[in-house]
Amino acid sequence: MMTDKEAQETTSKVNGFEQITGAEAILRCLMEEGVDTIFGYPGGAIMPVYDRLLDYNDKLRHILTRHEQGAAHAAQAYAMVTGKPGICFATSGPGATNLITGIANAYLDSIPMIFITAQVVSGLIGTDAFQETDILGVSMPVTKWNWQIKKPQDIPEVLAKAFYIATTGRPGPVLIDITKDAQQEKLQFKYKKCNYLRSYNPHVPLNIKAIESAAIMINHAEKPMILAGHGVLLAKAENELLQFAEKTGIPVALTLLGLSAFPCGHRLYAGYLGMHGNYAPNLLTNEADLLIAIGMRFDDRVTSNLKKYAKKARIIHLEIDQAEINKNVQVDLEIHSDAKEALQNLIPLVKQNSYESWIREFRICDKIEYDRVIKEETKPESGKIRMGEVVKLVSEMTGDDAIIVTDVGQNQMTVARYYKFTQPNTLVTSGGMGTMGFGLPAGVGAKIGQPGKQVIAFIGDGGFQMTIQELGTILHYKVPLKIILLNNGYLGMVRQWQEMFFKRRYASTELVNPDFITIAGGYGIPGKKVSERNDLKDALSEMLAAEGPYLLDIEIEKEGNVLPMIEPGASVSEVTLNYKG
Repeated sequence: MMTDKEAQETTSKVNGFEQITGAEAILRCLMEEGVDTIFGYPGGAIMPVYDRLLDYNDKLRHILTRHEQGAAHAAQAYAMVTGKPGICFATSGPGATNLITGIANAYLDSIPMIFITAQVVSGLIGTDAFQETDILGVSMPVTKWNWQIKKPQDIPEVLAKAFYIATTGRPGPVLIDITKDAQQEKLQFKYKKCNYLRSYNPHVPLNIKAIESAAIMINHAEKPMILAGHGVLLAKAENELLQFAEKTGIPVALTLLGLSAFPCGHRLYAGYLGMHGNYAPNLLTNEADLLIAIGMRFDDRVTSNLKKYAKKARIIHLEIDQAEINKNVQVDLEIHSDAKEALQNLIPLVKQNSYESWIREFRICDKIEYDRVIKEETKPESGKIRMGEVVKLVSEMTGDDAIIVTDVGQNQMTVARYYKFTQPNTLVTSGGMGTMGFGLPAGVGAKIGQPGKQVIAFIGDGGFQMTIQELGTILHYKVPLKIILLNNGYLGMVRQWQEMFFKRRYASTELVNPDFITIAGGYGIPGKKVSERNDLKDALSEMLAAEGPYLLDIEIEKEGNVLPMIEPGASVSEVTLNYKG
C-alpha cells in the first residue's frame, strides 16, 4: 500500500477535483462501471497501470494469465457466464498483437469486452520504437470501435464511450490504446457514464406494423419453425422465446451459440442446427413454409448451400444488427429490433396453436437419427470409448446443470449434440472464429466468473496443447476447473475431413502426445487416464467430486467421426447419417 507521502504525490485536488495520474484514472473508470475482475499480462508500456493496481487489490481482482491470448479468452468466457463486459489488459507491441485472436473471437461471437492496451510514449509513435505496433490499424477489422488516447484528460470520456458502445446494440469488443505518458501524467478526475452518442443509435424503435405483419404470417403458417441464435441470450429473451413457442406450438431449433437459449428437454425442442447438427431441424428446414429467425445471422454452417436453402419457406428475421438482415439470405419480412422487445410485442398477437402432424415429422426424424447414429455413439457394445458416450454420461451425472466449456473441433460438435442444456448461458464455446486453444483459458474465465457452479471443459488433445500454459493460471489461483481431455491422438476434425474428402491421406494430423497427467501433476493438478469403458463412470465420479482442479485424460476411438454431417456444397436436407469410408 502507499505511504502517506506517496499518496500526496499521486493525488491532490485542484478546483475541487482530484488530481490523479492517467494510470489511476483508468482503474477509477473501471470501478465506476462496476468492474471487479480484470484479466491481463503486464509489460513495459503498461507498467504505470500495474503499479497503481497494487493499491486497488481490495477492489479490483487481477488474474495474471500465462499469455495474452489466454487473457482474452478467459475474459470472454467471464463475460459470457456473468453478463458483464470482459476486461483485458496488455502492453504494447507483442502484448497487444497477442490479443488479436481473442479480439476477433469476441467480435464474431458478439461478446461485450473492453481491451486496454498500452502504447509507447506519444513522442515516439511512428518511429518504429521498441515494442511499438499500430494496434489500431491491426485491430480495426475485428473491433466494434477502437481509439488511441495520448492525453490523460481524455481517459474518462473515452472509457465511458467504450463501455457504452461495447454493451449496447449488438455487443462486441472495443479496444482503447493508451500511451505511456498519458498514463503517467495527471488530470482532474471526474467520471460521467455515457448513455448517448450522436452518431450511434443502438436502440431501434420497434416497427409495430412489421410485428403485426409477422403475426399474420405466423397465424397462417402450416409448417413453421423457429431458428434461434445467440441474440436470444444476449437480449436475455429466453423466457420470451419459451412463451412464444409454447403459445404458438412452433418447434424451436438452435444454432451452436444459441444452445441453452431454449431447454433441450422441452417437447418443442427441434434440435441443434448446423453441419453436425440434428437430422430433423436440418432436413425439415427445406420442408418448412415459414422460418422465424431470431437473433441469428444465417451463418454458412447453418445454411450450407444457399442456392438450395429453404426454398419452400417465407422468412421472418428478428435481428438487432441491420447489416445481418438480407446479408446471406433474402427475407420476406425484417424486424430490425432487440429480440426481447420484439417477442414481447409479438406474443399477444399470435394465436394459441399446435402443429401435431408437423411435430410428428420431427419425432420420426429423431427416431431415424437415434437408430442410425445416436444409439451406436452413446451406447456402443464394444470397441474404444466414444466421444458421445462420454458427453452423454457427463450430462446425466451433472443433471444437465453444469457450465460446459469446449475447445473447437470434434469435442465441440459432440458436446453440442449430446449435452442437454436446460439453463441459459451454460455453454461457452468459440463459434464464428472456431479458435482451437479456446477451451482451457475459457474454462478458467468461466469458473472465476461463476465460482459456485460446476464448470467442465471438454478439450481435444490438439487444442489443449495450444494453450496448455494456462495450467499455470489454474495453479496460481487454485481454480477448481474440471478438464476432460478427449484424447484420440489426432487433430480429430481435420482427420475426419481427410478421411471423407482426401482419401484418408492423413497429412500432419496425427499427434505424438506427451504424458498429460504428469504435466498436470507438475502444476499441482491431480488427474487420471482412462482407456477402458468399465472405468469411465467411476473416473468421472472422482473428477466431479474433487474439490480442486482435475484432469481426466480419456483415450477415445482414434478414428471416430462426428455424424450426421452436411457435406460441403450439399443442401441442409442432404444429410450424411452414416459413413463407412
